[in-house]
Formats: sequence, structure tokens, C-alpha cells
Amino acid sequence: MKLAKPQITTRGRFAVNLRKARIAAGLSQEELAAKAGLHRNYVGSVERNEKNISIDAMERLANALRVDVVALLAREEV
Repeated sequence: MKLAKPQITTRGRFAVNLRKARIAAGLSQEELAAKAGLHRNYVGSVERNEKNISIDAMERLANALRVDVVALLAREEV
């Protein structure tokens, strides 16, 4: 029996892309959180795919990183 490869969820893809974009921008979680008006613990939990993030929070993070929110949802790397 062949096991299916687990599919990454949209939320998981956002988490991975958010972390990559933050690191590429040279920001710590704390710095990104401050720019987005969010708590550092919240940003960390989003990056670990532990939180069900709202569209508004996605937009705040994307704006803080100066990227389009669509890029953070894309299947390709940011």
C-alpha cells in the first residue's frame, strides 16, 4: 500500500512563506510584530502554523514586509 504524500494546507503554506519572507527581510519576529502592530508571540505561533490567522492579520504582516499578501499564499517560494 502506497501512502499519500501529505498536502500542505494554505495556512501551512502561509506560515512557511511568512518565515522565509521575514528572514529575507532581515527581521526578527519581534521586529516584524512591531511593524505589523501584532504581538511577537502571535507572529511566532503563526510561523509555526499553530494559529488560524485572520485575513486582516495576513494583510498587516504582508504590508509590514512590503510584499503582496498573495505572495505569502503562493505555492512558489517568496
